[in-house]
Amino acid sequence: MMPNAAIQKIPRSFLPINFTVTDWASLEPFFIALTERSINSKADLEQWLKDISELEAVVSEDACWRQIKMTCDTTDPSLEAAFTFFCMEIQPKLQPYADLLNKKLIASPFTAQLDQSLYHTYLRSVQKSIDLFRQANIPLQAELSVLQQQYGAIAGKMTVTVNNTEYTLQQAAKFLESSNRAVREEVYHKIQERRKQDDTPMQDLYSALIAKRHQIALNAGFENYRDYKFKELGRFDYTKEDCFQFHDAVKQHVLPLVNEIYKAKKIKLSLPELKPWDTEAEPAGIAALKPFKDGNDLYEKSVQCFEQMNPFFADCLRKMKELNHFDLESRKGKAPGGYNCPLAESGAPFIFMNAAGQMSDVTTMVHEGGHAIHSFLAHPLPLSAFKEYPMEIAEVASMAMELFSMNHWDAFFDDAEELKRAKTHQLERTITIFPWIAIIDKFQHWVYENPQHSVAERTTQWMLILNEFFTNAIDYTGLDAYRAIGWQRQLHLFEVPFYYIEYGIAQLGAIGLWMQYQANPEQALKNYMNALSLGGTKTLPELYQAAGLEFNLTPDYIKTLMEFVQTQMNQL
Repeated sequence: MMPNAAIQKIPRSFLPINFTVTDWASLEPFFIALTERSINSKADLEQWLKDISELEAVVSEDACWRQIKMTCDTTDPSLEAAFTFFCMEIQPKLQPYADLLNKKLIASPFTAQLDQSLYHTYLRSVQKSIDLFRQANIPLQAELSVLQQQYGAIAGKMTVTVNNTEYTLQQAAKFLESSNRAVREEVYHKIQERRKQDDTPMQDLYSALIAKRHQIALNAGFENYRDYKFKELGRFDYTKEDCFQFHDAVKQHVLPLVNEIYKAKKIKLSLPELKPWDTEAEPAGIAALKPFKDGNDLYEKSVQCFEQMNPFFADCLRKMKELNHFDLESRKGKAPGGYNCPLAESGAPFIFMNAAGQMSDVTTMVHEGGHAIHSFLAHPLPLSAFKEYPMEIAEVASMAMELFSMNHWDAFFDDAEELKRAKTHQLERTITIFPWIAIIDKFQHWVYENPQHSVAERTTQWMLILNEFFTNAIDYTGLDAYRAIGWQRQLHLFEVPFYYIEYGIAQLGAIGLWMQYQANPEQALKNYMNALSLGGTKTLPELYQAAGLEFNLTPDYIKTLMEFVQTQMNQL
């Protein structure tokens, strides 16, 4: 049966219809009622879980809207204040109740009667939350929530002036696609110099985050934040050793392909050496790809592209548009980056991004569109907790959509030659992203294994890791001052620590699904939707299995997938 994009807001039966989250005093009675309710049967337990789920959905959606509004406008102090109020005055008071409710669930004699095929991963996650909960960490976690948002505030103010016009760094990046090398070089230096201006606040912010995170880990009885975070992220199905194996596989089987891509680029551009400002450029006489005019055009063309793949996908985007759940164009005062924010009660998520008319914006749009489809498919699950899916499958949803959609990019390009260039760009990016994923992940392992490090030690270690995955096809002579702060452009380090290897794991899953799609599109999409509709009700290997994939991080498996991508590139 085809899923339905006419998503329904979860009907309320526990909270009043018109209730909105304003302060803790109005919210607390609902939590008290749940902790005090007696549970005398399996039916009582299931109703109690539904009521918890409803309350969680309302609170979660309120928090999401506060964050969405703040990232859409970082210049409005009232929006930041509303977000900070939630982090400091509501979230910390929720946590002890969440712990009480978790313990009440685990202690109930009726919990054993719940359908384990549906509840297993949820109960496993509840037990993990009980194990990690520490009263002493509540204020630290609240401070972290606020502190992490300072990254967006610092980065959101970064602009450069090109030809007497002010641009955000996202907007200025389009000049790096120019066929005029002097323009590319000038803008590259302007962007890097602007980042350098805020090196000290960025370093200070990161040091403060590391210190607080380390303290949280110690409070919870862990040696370091990495070990704590692995448990908190629910990485039940792979270990730090698997991550190290992934880093090695990237060096062994991906880096040689990356070198080939950039060597070919150098020849194509007829350059004596390839500089970092050349990697996105086209030869003289070939204009940069312009797949859309503005945010609305990007939306319309994405709908057209999704419609060709599966009408349900297009309907999801239309529903979001109807609800005004898009903010697509880059502008001054808007936080950097892009995200799809699930909205637990209303169901249709919100897509935020910084489009500036580039090919990479199309990739971001279909990527976030994949996340959105995941939100729609998982929304009918009966509990909010069932929709808490692992990031390693969440990113398969988005990255597979990047690859599936390529067959339908004629929505963005009338010209066959331009379409070919766009697909080549996408496949190159599919491969060239792997070393950066390995670098960011390996850097975080070091950072949190050595939390007392100085800024100088951090810089030294970053450069060592960077050079370990170095492509000798790009000439960075004289640019070490810029390279040394390269990590500061990665928002994840500040806002979602340790969330990055997921992109690598998921890219492998996405390539695996794309292999299926090239052989049998209908079956591949069926597998894709089947896996995503399970939400978080199965383990990670089971979710991969539902998608017809193998959960495998070994060098041999990675080699097979890389060879497939290379074959596809050669065919273009």
